[in-house]
Amino acid sequence: MDTATVTVNGADPKQVKRGSLLLDILPEALNGLPILAAMANNDVVALDAPIMLDLDIRPLTLADPHGWQVYRRTLCFLLAKVLHERFPDINCRIRGSFGNNALFWSWDVPNMKRETTAQAIKEALADLIARDLPIRHRLRSYGDTIEHFRKNGQKDKINLLAHRNPPYLSLVVCAGFSDLPQGVMAASTGRLGLFDITPLQQGIVLSFPSICHPDKLDPVPPYGFLFDVYAEHRRWGEIIGVRSAGELNAAIADGSVADVMNTVEALHEKRFANIADLIAARVPRPRVVLIAGPSSAGKTTSAMRLCTHLRVIGLRPTLISTDNYFVGDERNPRDADGTPDYEHIDAIDRPQLNADILALLDGKTVPMRKFDFINHRSGTDESRTLTLDPRLGVLVIEGLHSLNPDLTPDIPDSEKFLIYVNALTQLSIDSNNRISTIDNRLLRRIVRDGQFRGRSILETLKLWPKVRAGEERWIFPFQHNADAVFNTALDYEIPVLKTLASPLLNQVKPWHPEFAVARRLTCFLQNFMSMPMADVPTNSILREYLGASRLKY
Repeated sequence: MDTATVTVNGADPKQVKRGSLLLDILPEALNGLPILAAMANNDVVALDAPIMLDLDIRPLTLADPHGWQVYRRTLCFLLAKVLHERFPDINCRIRGSFGNNALFWSWDVPNMKRETTAQAIKEALADLIARDLPIRHRLRSYGDTIEHFRKNGQKDKINLLAHRNPPYLSLVVCAGFSDLPQGVMAASTGRLGLFDITPLQQGIVLSFPSICHPDKLDPVPPYGFLFDVYAEHRRWGEIIGVRSAGELNAAIADGSVADVMNTVEALHEKRFANIADLIAARVPRPRVVLIAGPSSAGKTTSAMRLCTHLRVIGLRPTLISTDNYFVGDERNPRDADGTPDYEHIDAIDRPQLNADILALLDGKTVPMRKFDFINHRSGTDESRTLTLDPRLGVLVIEGLHSLNPDLTPDIPDSEKFLIYVNALTQLSIDSNNRISTIDNRLLRRIVRDGQFRGRSILETLKLWPKVRAGEERWIFPFQHNADAVFNTALDYEIPVLKTLASPLLNQVKPWHPEFAVARRLTCFLQNFMSMPMADVPTNSILREYLGASRLKY
């Protein structure tokens, strides 16, 4: 047949000539926002994609999470084009996120030139967008791709392909500049609008609109502590010689990844020791250590390993998880659709938690709380009790809300030491494509849920947006309260997680609404070689998700 049946946003189906582009049948804008890509049969596709079969299409704009990712990804591609062609002497590299709507790029520009250089880059990027140049996805043979990147001095792209051998590759091309896309790009430079570039310490911040406010830019959040975290992890990358996926793959291939693993784990150990020393050195010494972080950030293992280091310096820690203070489904807050909202702070029995903390600080013995996750009921483990040593005792509490003052309002601030943990990897895919910390945590959660919580990958992916919404409301606003920040990212973890996550991702089929996310993660994992989990140390944070840990959870 020469035609395909296409349905757009649930409207009446229409016949379209096969080979037509989505660009040919979709308008340029929807609800006043440029259409950036489309969801076609539950997969995100580019607007220059030919229509070869029957499709159910939903246009994607900046107001859609998938469209927002296309916007951010395309903006990074265009910035890479500007830097490569107009500022080739600047060593500018993507590093990490500043909140949800800004990315930090490091550079080596002298102090006196930072303002003018940032302004020049901003003007060049604005000019590129104003010219509304087409952006196209093209297939190119493996050999031609390598030769193209060699001629253009794009060494990081060659490194990324060194341990892959597909006969052809999909490239994204704009006015002679090519890149290996980590997903779909917008159809033209003019479909992007708002952005900003500001110099900040040893780099620039690239800002872009949010999903909720696509018509404006939010101010750059005051995440000063992130500079220290990124700088520390950047130094780690220089120490171990692994800063990108290509360099990690090379270490796996030549066997030197064992040194990478040992060094990264040793650096974690040193950081735990430093935080323990900070706690002991404070006068007066705090008796309550609260550890918070988003889902799958490694809170539980971090708490256990910190307890070990507190013992090393002569303190006697007692560990509590706020998960054991869940109120149960009957009392749990409900979200808009009536299902239990486990991310809500009122999902925790705060009065009981505060009463137990005060009792322990007062030298009393309390029964250990125990939540039945199968029947979703709260209770106590009558066979176990908790007591705090009156002189050397430290109560270590881990949970989502631990940095929120409303969790422990009855405990004096002078008694508290607050720690924020998250997986903030310094590893990037290449110079202009970062590894999302959110995707890193999602992969951890997929593996853990599949192995230990009896939850299918479809359930995990379906629940993830609610988890993320809870993090935005209940966790991230309080991260600035932290007295110390611990980065739980392990530069070798993605290849290990790939081994267990890939088979699970393959269970998500094109007819599932979650297919677009699963496919994006699958494509992301193709950048990495696989590693077996056997070599991961048994006390590693990664064991919280893989299993076979020597720590008792």
